[in-house]
Amino acid sequence: MSTTTTPQIAPSTAAIVVPSRRRRRSAVDDGDTRRTNWWATAVIAVCALTVLIPLYLAVVVALKSPDQLVGGTGFEWPNPVRWENFAEAWERTQFPQALMNTALITVGSVVFTMFTSSIAAYALARNMHRPFFKGVFYYLLAALFIPFPIIMLPLVKQTALLGLDNQVGVIILYTIYGLSLNVFIYSAYIRSIPIELEEAARMDGASTWRVFWQVIFPLLTPMNATVGILTCVWAWNDFILPLVVLTDPGARTLPLAQYVLQGQYNTDYTVAFASYLMAMAPLLIVYIFSQRWVISGVTRGSIK
Repeated sequence: MSTTTTPQIAPSTAAIVVPSRRRRRSAVDDGDTRRTNWWATAVIAVCALTVLIPLYLAVVVALKSPDQLVGGTGFEWPNPVRWENFAEAWERTQFPQALMNTALITVGSVVFTMFTSSIAAYALARNMHRPFFKGVFYYLLAALFIPFPIIMLPLVKQTALLGLDNQVGVIILYTIYGLSLNVFIYSAYIRSIPIELEEAARMDGASTWRVFWQVIFPLLTPMNATVGILTCVWAWNDFILPLVVLTDPGARTLPLAQYVLQGQYNTDYTVAFASYLMAMAPLLIVYIFSQRWVISGVTRGSIK
C-alpha cells in the first residue's frame, strides 16, 4: 500500500516569494509617471491666464480705432482691424532710432555686466576666508537695500559733471547697479566649482587670469544666461534711469519714446498699445531663439 505525500513549500521559500511580488508592485507604482497633479496644473493655468488675458487685451486695443475702444468693453475683437495704429506709432515714436538706442544700451549693459560681475565674484568667492574680501562681499549685499530714488538726484548731478549724461553713462550705471545682485548669484555658483580644477591648471603654469578665462568662465554658462536675461529685460524696459540721465533727445530709448504718446489730459491708447507691442516684439524674438540655449545651459549647470 503506497501513500502519497503532498509537497510542501518551505517557509523560507514562501517568505522570499511574497516580498519579491510586493517589491515589483511598489517598483511599478513608483515608476508610474503618468499621474497628473491637478492642483499644480490648476495653479499653472491660473498663472498663465494672468499673462494671456492682459496680452490679449493689449493686442485687441492696438488693433482698434478710438471709436471702437470707447463703444465697447475693450475685449471685443475689432471689426474692421485698424493696422494704421502701428504705422502711426512707428512715425510718432521715431521707432527705428529709439530701437537702435535701446539695443545699444541693452547689449552694452549685458556684456559689461557679465564681464565685471563674474570677475568680481570670482575674486570674492575664492578669498572669502579673508576679512577684507568678506567685508566687501557684505558691503555689496547691503547695496541691495538702498532704494534708487534716494540717490537719484545726486546721480543726475554727478553724471552731468562727469559728462556721462549719455548712452555710455547709462551702460556704466546699469553695470554698477546690477553688481550687487549679480555678484551674489555668481559667487554662490563659483563656490560650488571644485578648487582642484584651478589647482591642476596652476600646476601646468597657468596664471590667475588664464585660469579664470579658460577654466572658470566656461563653467559659468548657466549663470551667464541667468544674469544676461535679467540684465537684458531690465535695461530694455527701464524708464526711470534713462529719463533722469539722458539729456539728448536723439538718444532716448523706447520707453522714453513711448512716453510722448501720453498727453497731459488724454492718451491715444490705440496707438500707445501698438507701440508697446512693437517694443515688446524684439525682446520676445530674442527669447524664442535663445530659450533652448538657456535651458540647456541651466541643465548642464544642474548636472555638473
